[in-house]
Amino acid sequence: MFSRIGAAAFKKDLSNTIALCEALGNPQQQLKTIHVAGTNGKGSTSHMLAAVLQNAGYKTGLYTSPHLQDFKERIKVNGQMCDEAFVVNFTKRITPLIDEIEPSFFEITVAMAFDYFAQQQVDIAVIEVGLGGRLDSTNIITPELSIITNIGYDHMNMLGDTLALIAGEKAGIIKPNIPVVIGEYLPETKPIFEEKAQQENAPIVFVQEKRYVTDFTNEHHQLTINVAEHRNENRHSYVLDLAGIYQTKNLLTVLEAIHQLRLQGWHIEEATAKKALYKVKKMTGFYGRWQLVHEHPNIVFDVAHNEDGIKQLAEQLELSTYQHLHIVMGMVKDKDINKVLQLLPQYATYYFSKAPIPRALEETILQATALQFGLNGKHYPTVNNALQAAVYAASKQDLIVVCGSVFIVAEANINAVKF
Repeated sequence: MFSRIGAAAFKKDLSNTIALCEALGNPQQQLKTIHVAGTNGKGSTSHMLAAVLQNAGYKTGLYTSPHLQDFKERIKVNGQMCDEAFVVNFTKRITPLIDEIEPSFFEITVAMAFDYFAQQQVDIAVIEVGLGGRLDSTNIITPELSIITNIGYDHMNMLGDTLALIAGEKAGIIKPNIPVVIGEYLPETKPIFEEKAQQENAPIVFVQEKRYVTDFTNEHHQLTINVAEHRNENRHSYVLDLAGIYQTKNLLTVLEAIHQLRLQGWHIEEATAKKALYKVKKMTGFYGRWQLVHEHPNIVFDVAHNEDGIKQLAEQLELSTYQHLHIVMGMVKDKDINKVLQLLPQYATYYFSKAPIPRALEETILQATALQFGLNGKHYPTVNNALQAAVYAASKQDLIVVCGSVFIVAEANINAVKF
């Protein structure tokens, strides 16, 4: 319901999730978990970590949101979606409680994930925060490790209108005596994390102070990243099947998380981690992050949808080679449209559309607003209409990017396009 409607379905309270899980016997207390929050990158970080743990021989649960095509994408064990029969039976089982307390779609889904992972007896589960942290439904777990990837401007109507306020919400996942890894920090966010960690007596590690990327190459739809450590001469090279250059930042966070898990006794060899990072998409079914879906012309799907995400997408475009750029895009009403549009290149041809959900911004409004920023293009009633128009206009040397919303990428169907 939150995915479809937005802020109206957001509840600043954990009582429903607690009640659901108590009725289920508190399955979250039977699990070892890793909790991942952040404005951007938490999905990539969660999937990479899950792949590494799975490749190390651990039965690994993975809870993420939202899904692209199938609801069951949200709840996986060793890369396999949960059974449809489980979803049906779970819902039937808790229907009386649903009628009584009227939980949100997300609250039900979180309880469902915990119940499934407990039934499956996973060794560990990677749990991605849905929104914020402090009041997110996932925040009833006591994890082995907490991770906050970064802080940016998103969901400001619910989390606050300054980076410090947003950081305070994300820092809400920091638990007493549980180590926390901070992927990126800014001058205004670092003190927030330090203060919360001190209050909770939680060991805190800032990734930027531990490792850095010396260089990287993006070739053949793979990303090769060379990483060095600040305090010694150690150097390592990693090849990722996730080709977006923003994965350089997420990789550093994942490497520190792996280090922290090793300190706790988890057995993860370096070679095992490298093999997993080379096949994250295959192992976890992770898509929609600078995902090449067609060649000649190259068509890329990317779920970038907020200021920081679009900024990273723009950087990726600067490093890409193409004759002309076509951008198929749509957005939802609760994003800061102006901040996103001002980051996009004026030389591209745009195809504005919308996903069939109540949150979607009308394509005509998006087109008119984009024109104010020098972005020219036409509007289309459906995403596939827009994508088909882009394919029709593109030469084989062009690049077509579908972006602006998870829902736009979910609607884009390459199989429905005629080449």
